[in-house]
Amino acid sequence: MTRQQTQLILAPIRGITDCHFRTLFQKHFPGFDSAIAPFITPQRYSSYKPKQLKDLLPDVNQNLPIIPQLLNTDTEDFLFLAHRLAELGYKEINWNLGCPAPMVTHKHRGSGLLPFPEKILDFLDQVLPTLPVKLSIKTRLGYANKQELLRLLPRLDDYPITEIIIHGRLGKQLYRGNSDPRAFARCLEQSRHSIVYNGDINSVEKLLNLQEQFPQLEKWMIGRAALANPFLVGDIKGLPDNSRSERIQCFHYELFHCYKELLSGPSHLLGRMKQLWLYLSFSFPPQAKSWKKIKKCNTETHYWTTVDDLFKKNH
Repeated sequence: MTRQQTQLILAPIRGITDCHFRTLFQKHFPGFDSAIAPFITPQRYSSYKPKQLKDLLPDVNQNLPIIPQLLNTDTEDFLFLAHRLAELGYKEINWNLGCPAPMVTHKHRGSGLLPFPEKILDFLDQVLPTLPVKLSIKTRLGYANKQELLRLLPRLDDYPITEIIIHGRLGKQLYRGNSDPRAFARCLEQSRHSIVYNGDINSVEKLLNLQEQFPQLEKWMIGRAALANPFLVGDIKGLPDNSRSERIQCFHYELFHCYKELLSGPSHLLGRMKQLWLYLSFSFPPQAKSWKKIKKCNTETHYWTTVDDLFKKNH
């Protein structure tokens, strides 16, 4: 597989990779082939009107193909939402079995469901016969230990799942420590499904090494590393390398003013931008010092003075 043919998927990062971010990121830093949208929060008895699905409406997702992600574990609610998404024109959805957030896992959702394989299989038995779209799964090596996914994977072989995206950490790790390619390799041996690698692809060299280890893989998911280095996906694809500082500056400017029109008040706006800078600050060394300056900003004027200074120093 050539660099241009390498298929890259933008990972869902809640609070950051919404439709506005995805559109502008793809405009300024092309290279991703598709994205999974951040999960839709389960809402009991919701009719999921267009306002609740605004991140997934077709007219705001024209630059990059996306797959909606559901966190639901209630079969009736899951199917209702799946039908609503089918009405919007989606052909596939993703089931989140990987979210590590404690507020999610404590409810036995996300990676918190992995210790309960019978519940997962029972859910699939009830949902798949009448599901109006295809289904993929995003998961982790397990929640508490790596045997959880290893035991589950062979039992998923008979289910019509399009692919399984495996993040190489445990749920209880959150994002601490390194991802585990060796554990991922053991997972590959236990599944007949198409598998996607996710976790710590933070350089071209890292991906090339992983491609040597896993030549059978066709797709790779990248999330936080692309936010920290927006040029990573373009470098992987061998795309033209020019005007790096100006491209980040233009992307930031457009994203800021997009959110300024959408969000209510400077506090909400700065909070959203700081979520991005938690990662983007890695492109402005020394990272810790840059992030500390951004974090202290409490007015729009202070924010722009700080950001402009960072851009000037890294021009």
